[in-house]
Amino acid sequence: QCNNGTLTCCNSVQAADSPAAIAALKSVGAAVQGVTGQVGLTCSAPTVIGASGNSCSQQPVCCTNNNFNGVVAIGCTPVNVNL
Repeated sequence: QCNNGTLTCCNSVQAADSPAAIAALKSVGAAVQGVTGQVGLTCSAPTVIGASGNSCSQQPVCCTNNNFNGVVAIGCTPVNVNL
């Protein structure tokens, strides 16, 4: 569950200034300058499993900007799935 942003499942989560995040941002034409925090790479929506809610086989994160077709998600914060 996300207080800010949308629940997303990402293969990896990187710092915005990491080489992998910068390359992903550039590949979708996103502005690299001004991006801070965590960036999710290769993301998709969680799958729904019955009444128990959503499930991620990758890293579950809440992202405020996931408008890049799953290639990259900006403004991500990890979700503690043990809550």
